Amino acid sequence: MGKDLAYPPFLGSEHEPVAAGVAAFHVIPAPMELSVSYGGGAGKGPAAILAASDQLEAYEAGGFPCAGGIFTAPPAVPPPGRAGEAEAWLEAIEAAVGRALDCGARPVLLGGEHTVTLGAMRAFRARGEKIGIVHFDAHADLRDTYEGSGLSHACVLRRCHELGFPVAQFATRAYCKDEADYRAAHPKTLFAMDGETLALKGPPDPILPKGFPKRIYVTFDVDGLDPAIMPATGTPVPGGLLWYSALFILREIASAHTIVGCDVVELAPIPGLHHADFTAAKLTQRLMGLMHA
Repeated sequence: MGKDLAYPPFLGSEHEPVAAGVAAFHVIPAPMELSVSYGGGAGKGPAAILAASDQLEAYEAGGFPCAGGIFTAPPAVPPPGRAGEAEAWLEAIEAAVGRALDCGARPVLLGGEHTVTLGAMRAFRARGEKIGIVHFDAHADLRDTYEGSGLSHACVLRRCHELGFPVAQFATRAYCKDEADYRAAHPKTLFAMDGETLALKGPPDPILPKGFPKRIYVTFDVDGLDPAIMPATGTPVPGGLLWYSALFILREIASAHTIVGCDVVELAPIPGLHHADFTAAKLTQRLMGLMHA
């Protein structure tokens, strides 16, 4: 993997890659891009994050967020001839995340379109994990189908919720009536703190509702951040989280819950615009630090 110029090891400039069986983290590139509905390029996101990670510092936020060792897995991709099948992508992602869990490592999935999260959740479910999902996104992703597919990026959190995982959503600010109705129909297992409410009132206290699982998976669509700091995404929506607001919420959540895995998705790199790739890589590193704390 380290010899693959398209997919270098995460933070390879600072940390020697370690074997899968002893690494604290498995970083898993998942360059899936089948259902993007506006701007394209999410399939190039994993490689851009890995390349930008070489510019990170190993010492960050008063410690070493990636202590414990990093194994950067080969890309989770379908076998030849099945690259156009969403199920084939999900099978490959589920297998890669499953290998991380079986090694006792924390999976760090790099998308790709947001549909990749469903592959990760299938791996957790197959192992009987009782976890909650904390979801950062401009969009609710709770549609039943979108553009003829139930496996669209616009449906992924609905599919994950249907697997039995409670979901808490932050920074959503673009969703349809059907999604609002779905939220209203599941008040005990689907919680939302929309972008405008966060901006005007700040996060709730406690941030996650009483009874939410103590073990959580964080899925972070980069369009949850404001386009001012994250323009490189397929469907940017104004009114997103700024950097320190996002980190505050993540730190507060991590102080009371255990993050067992995460993904960073929907980066669509813009040639020459390095700061967006670096921001996504830094967000990934910060999430790893919160898992290691």
